[in-house]
Amino acid sequence: MVTQYGIKLAVHIITTHFGELVAKVCQCLLQKGTLTLGEIIRFSELTPQQVKNSLLVLIQHNCVQAFAIEQEGAFGEAPKVVTQYLLVFENIIHRMRFSKFLSTVSQELGKECEELLEGLLQHGRLTVEQVLSRATSNLNEGHSAVQDSVRKSFIRLASARYVERCPASEPFLALPTDEETPAKKRGPKSAKVAEVLETIEQRALAAAVPMEAKRFLIITNSRTNHGENSEQSTSTEKLGEKRKHDVLEVDRELGAKVCEKEVLWRPNFEEFLLRLRNEVCVANVRSRMDEGAAIVLRAMLEATRASQTTVKAENSAPLSLGTISEEVIKSPEGRSMTLERIKASLSQLGCKQSVDELYSIDLKSIIESAQNDEVESIVLKRYGREAYRMFRLLLKTCQLLETDKISDTTFVEKKDTAMILYKLWKDDYLIMEKLITQGPRQLQFLLWKVNKQTLWKHVLDEMYHAALNLTQRMAYELDQGREILQQAREKIVGESKKKFERLRKVRMLLESSLMKLDDAIMLFQDF
Repeated sequence: MVTQYGIKLAVHIITTHFGELVAKVCQCLLQKGTLTLGEIIRFSELTPQQVKNSLLVLIQHNCVQAFAIEQEGAFGEAPKVVTQYLLVFENIIHRMRFSKFLSTVSQELGKECEELLEGLLQHGRLTVEQVLSRATSNLNEGHSAVQDSVRKSFIRLASARYVERCPASEPFLALPTDEETPAKKRGPKSAKVAEVLETIEQRALAAAVPMEAKRFLIITNSRTNHGENSEQSTSTEKLGEKRKHDVLEVDRELGAKVCEKEVLWRPNFEEFLLRLRNEVCVANVRSRMDEGAAIVLRAMLEATRASQTTVKAENSAPLSLGTISEEVIKSPEGRSMTLERIKASLSQLGCKQSVDELYSIDLKSIIESAQNDEVESIVLKRYGREAYRMFRLLLKTCQLLETDKISDTTFVEKKDTAMILYKLWKDDYLIMEKLITQGPRQLQFLLWKVNKQTLWKHVLDEMYHAALNLTQRMAYELDQGREILQQAREKIVGESKKKFERLRKVRMLLESSLMKLDDAIMLFQDF
């Protein structure tokens, strides 16, 4: 369920990038959930053509997934198939992270791969032919030489899983069988509906994803890549083998042409989040432990990169001590580490060692530690050090504590303790329960606790609110300085130059603040 300010932030992003009509359809899907075309037209109060065009824009930029679902017909009627549209909220928020994704590819694969990814981020989805055409139009070098270079760079992007084939345009979901239908439970009707909708959304997204064997597959022309080897081998082949080889070559060339002209590709956001999650884990371990533990963790994450498929994985793939040591010494910082030092770092990291002496990292605990640190820093800045000590105590104990117990443990006056706890409760950072003793003299005790599930959702909504404020302020500042920005740089002098410098500094400050805030949003939304 998307929070209140999450919806407002997503709508603002779509409004800024695609205009108010598309944003209206986006808002409708965010507020109402998965809808048919007719329902979107009715709720948005737009014309059918406006809704269709808006949906096409959102689909093109990977923000909406269409799917066909089989529904039970009326009494005595056959089941019917309807097309519904699901808005992918996370992909809208990812639009704030494009600069991070480009930086990741630039550092790992180079400038040319970064430029290809930039084209995909701008256009949402493209064929290889369109990527090649876009790249050659920006360069003045030899056409065939540029195409070969660009094709190799695109293959590198796919091999690193930074780009993937687009999902199916409209996957089909059949009616669930008796085994797949969840058992009916007593409870509010709305809870049942929400549970079913969530299941349908998950099924639709899963059904749309291409099978793993095809997801990153690029079919290339073998003659183009290995022409010399082909010519040398065919001179010694028998006639029948040569004919068979020629047929295979024709099939491969045809497959390569179809792949380049018809198969659509898009950025693989999941892979970028995996890289960013790894960086967050390494940074958290470095700050809590030491550089040695961070080096070992980075080495283990690099060694298991191919097996990392989901951002929310609780543990890394198991590795032997020899493999970990071999990966550690690949980096300049790790070459000074002895085997004993590596073992000590593994123990420091709390690695789980299996019976066959394989080690794995508890990634979930590292992320939870980073989340705790983030919320504790918010409490410290907003409510002060005494509130920070109380909150940290409740966060660590994960149980109800009485006011006097909290006061004695944190060394804060009882009167101040009650006031601080009440303020935290009022702002939804704590939950409070009243305990009344039975007897001739009734006594009332206040018990306090941190509920992580509800608090994390509240903190994330606050972060969406802050991100919305920053993006709106940035848009306002740019709008106010539009005239100065449109002037030629050499013509900006005097008072205009002062305004330009102020605008530049404000923009840099707002952008850097938004980038840091987005790091925190990823911690609670994606990791």
